[in-house]
This record gives sequence, structure tokens and C-alpha cells, in this order.
Amino acid sequence: MSKLTILTVLGFLFVSASLFQSCDKDDDSSTPTEFIADNTTFAGFDTWHLHTTKEGVDPANGGLHDNNDSTVVRKIYIKDDASRVNGAYPVGTLIVKHAYSPDFAFNQITGMVKRGNGFNPTTGDWEWFMLMPDGAIATDANGMAMRGGAAMMGGACNSCHNGASAKDFVFSK
Repeated sequence: MSKLTILTVLGFLFVSASLFQSCDKDDDSSTPTEFIADNTTFAGFDTWHLHTTKEGVDPANGGLHDNNDSTVVRKIYIKDDASRVNGAYPVGTLIVKHAYSPDFAFNQITGMVKRGNGFNPTTGDWEWFMLMPDGAIATDANGMAMRGGAAMMGGACNSCHNGASAKDFVFSK
């Protein structure tokens, strides 16, 4: 082989290695470290993957979401049917629980987002939400968005979901 051929082959290998290395970097950077929900995040939740439908008393959470009587229907939606990877859901995972009575006298929609970036470390960085029927984030009497971590509903979300810590704080999956 001539020197020119050897140099050409080495040059080709160097360029190829550089391209593959840059592709790897792009793949790593596409994984978000934080996901911050806005008023459009939960829109159309009822078209997401319907993970489960349950009826009646829910012994898992003592009635916080579901009025805890025999008539309540609970539907759990998970966007893109996300699953745990190495024991934890990926940042950006979206879950909605719609609990309602058949006559809609009771109708409550709650959501959770795997926010990441140390947002709520005591419960795996999940952020909790109260939602409107269209998926918009509900507001309280003062116009404040009903969302948060440890302080949401006086810490009730954190304390209840601690019961599912072995499943990354998610009861249903």
C-alpha cells in the first residue's frame, strides 16, 4: 500500500469516528433534565393511552381523589404509555387521573408530571396538578395555579404518593 492510500484510509476512519461521536452527543442531549408543564400540557389527556379504568372504593388513597364510594369511576391516562426505566419514570412523563360519579356530581381531574432537576426530591421530582375538564391547570380562589410539589394541598400529594415509593410514586403502573 502506498502512503497516500494509508493516509486516505486513516483520514476516512478519523472522520467516521468523529461523526459517530457527535451523533452520540446529540442523542444524550435530547433527554431533558427538566420538564415544566404549562396550560397546554394536559390538553387532550382523554385521547392518551387509557392505562386502567376502576370503579368503586379505592383503598389505595383513602378518598382524596375519588370521593371513595361505590359509584365513582376512575380512569388513569398515561401519555405515550410511559413506563419506568431502571425503576424510575423518565423526565416529562405525564399521568392524569379522572375520577367522577356517573351523574358527574363528583368530577375531579388530577395530574402529575415527572419534572426532574431536583424539583421535589422527596417524591422523585414529581409535580402535582389540579386540572380543569379541558386539561388546563385549575386555579384557586386567588387565581393561583393549583400546582406544586411538597406544598401542594398542604403536602397531601407527597404524603399519599409516598405509599407508592417503590414504584416511583405511581400507584397505577
